[in-house]
Amino acid sequence: MTADPGIRVLPNHLINQIAAGEVVERPASVVKELLENSLDAACTRVEIDVEQGGIKRLRVRDDGRGIPPEQLALALSRHATSKLSDLHDLEAVATLGFRGEALPSIASVSRLTLISRARGEGSAHEVSVGTDGEPAAPRPAAHPLGTTVDVRDLFYNTPARRKFLRTDKTEFGHLDQVVRRIALVRREVGFTLRHNGRTVLELPAAGDDPARVRGRLDAILGAGFGEQALWVDEQAVDLRLSGWVLRPAFSRGQPDQQFFYVNGRMVRDKLVTHAVRQAFSDVLHHSRHPAFVLFLALPPRLVDVNVHPAKHEVRFREGRQVHDFIYRGLQRRLAAGSLGSAMLPAVAAPVEESRIAPPPDASAPLRTGSLGLRVAEGSASQYAAGLAFQRPEVSPAGPAAAPLPNAGATDSPPLGFALAQLNGVYLLAQNAQGLIIVDIHAAHERIGYERLKDAWGVGSIVRQPLLVPVSVQVSPREADLLEAQREFLERLGLVIDRLGPGTLAVREVPALLRDADLERLVRDLLSDLAVHGASDRVTAAVNQVLSTMACHGAVRANRRLTLDEQNALLRAMERVERADQCNHGRPTWVQIGHGELDRLFSRGR
Repeated sequence: MTADPGIRVLPNHLINQIAAGEVVERPASVVKELLENSLDAACTRVEIDVEQGGIKRLRVRDDGRGIPPEQLALALSRHATSKLSDLHDLEAVATLGFRGEALPSIASVSRLTLISRARGEGSAHEVSVGTDGEPAAPRPAAHPLGTTVDVRDLFYNTPARRKFLRTDKTEFGHLDQVVRRIALVRREVGFTLRHNGRTVLELPAAGDDPARVRGRLDAILGAGFGEQALWVDEQAVDLRLSGWVLRPAFSRGQPDQQFFYVNGRMVRDKLVTHAVRQAFSDVLHHSRHPAFVLFLALPPRLVDVNVHPAKHEVRFREGRQVHDFIYRGLQRRLAAGSLGSAMLPAVAAPVEESRIAPPPDASAPLRTGSLGLRVAEGSASQYAAGLAFQRPEVSPAGPAAAPLPNAGATDSPPLGFALAQLNGVYLLAQNAQGLIIVDIHAAHERIGYERLKDAWGVGSIVRQPLLVPVSVQVSPREADLLEAQREFLERLGLVIDRLGPGTLAVREVPALLRDADLERLVRDLLSDLAVHGASDRVTAAVNQVLSTMACHGAVRANRRLTLDEQNALLRAMERVERADQCNHGRPTWVQIGHGELDRLFSRGR
């Protein structure tokens, strides 16, 4: 029998290696920590040189403020940092790094050399870490203003960790993604990434210049992202949400372009993910994923960034408020669509600790006019019957059927004026930018859907009492959760009684949902309430029914429209929310600019 070794203090080098297990997973983890240190040092340019995916060598050089020679060895000590001094600082962290663990942890599992020249110093100094984890005495070195961290042979002394690394190509792919994620948020800094001597990424500083910012977006996320993205800028009290969301018509098959930053720190947060997904729920097919680059700024005291060793997660002091702010802000922007913002704006300034002026009244209506769509209370067939396409009134600006010599004038409507109908399916129009092509059925379907939702939202919800109540067995905790939301659910037309500790009875439902799977609806509601504290399941289910009705009531292919009707459709699209895509996430219209038309025919202007 082995004797009890008793309790003992671990050696510092082993402590650092244990800490490395939390913050140094692979070369990508190393470059993240080193880049964050460079950015905290106020650098304007950073170069990353990588060999063999970062396993053999990884060097990060910046032009930041540098480290004085007498503090070089201290920088490699555990829990030594220039970014915190007391508990108050920890409760309002404003820097990317602050734990003082990164450098000693990295040094404990690699051969690390630190070289730096601080501002005001006539020369640079370097320090290396020995196999025992102890830094050698600083010695003079040649180096410009700034700092270089040279990491060689990652995990050379922990073979069990090294064997879990993947191929050089795979490891470099993870590392490349880290650099791109950081470059998206720190657009005032220039980045160069080289792998095995070959330049992979060259991003000059973009600053606040819209054209350069667009260029960086395209360089990182692919050509066309900047052109198809919608700029978001929402403010409310101490919160600000800015950035870009790709138009839903250009959604992706996987969630590979979703970047969310809180006070400049990239995070993965369930609350944020749910808010974004909920905002896209009415404009995106369930199998598609939104693409976005979003920045949430709020006072540091309102968010805890010290809940994860690698700082991937955060905790908000007012999580529900943050969730609703993100959801409603994105929902408003998606409702306005591409017609709501014609130009890519300059980069937004960071939020200060002071309060921000509230936004305009979000309840102000965006829609006016009508396209002959009517909604009647009652059965689904009555709803669908109200969607028949009728010839609407022509704009008082003049008869749309007349010749349009000024259709391309700069003061023409956003979608211009109709020219013709093509193949019974598409509407051709001319605006100031060039040619507009509209999918008639898809556009009319979206218009009808939005009109139905408006009518449903402002009218009293018709309830359908169930002849035989539907019984649902749940846990007592779930029953408590649903009972606490009883008033909210009744406003949605859903009446659920609690018959016992874990027994629920669904007695009344919205009339449109009388044929739905009510047990599944209740269980989905409970799932949402347990995780997020709220649910939009009933609204989503109603919207699904309305969407189906709008689809059946929309103009069918080969229906010939008069020029007046075509122009009325364009004007209605300009007024309705979410007009950029149909109910299934496909585009309703596309723009072909004058320049593109000229290129097609090799013409110059």
